[in-house]
Amino acid sequence: MLRHIDEDSDPNENVCMKTTVNIPDKTLRDAMRHTKAKTKREAIVKALEEMNRRHSQAELLKYTGKFESLMTNEEIEAMEEDDWKSWTPFPRRKAVSKKRK
Repeated sequence: MLRHIDEDSDPNENVCMKTTVNIPDKTLRDAMRHTKAKTKREAIVKALEEMNRRHSQAELLKYTGKFESLMTNEEIEAMEEDDWKSWTPFPRRKAVSKKRK
């Protein structure tokens, strides 16, 4: 197994796979230009990382607006202060007054 470890990478996730692929010259040149890569390998890695990032974002967007437990602005503004204090997840600390000498 071929392993390559970059300085800032987790050694458990950075396992390399040597692969031979036929990529059209123009496509690879465009990828190098768009990613500002100095090598073909760097261009391919950057392009794949960007594609993976975009797909991950698209997956997250599926859940946009589907949080039923969150309150709307109108609901928050309509709450009385006591209701608001009881709804917050963290208990409020009581203010401690310090006596000055």
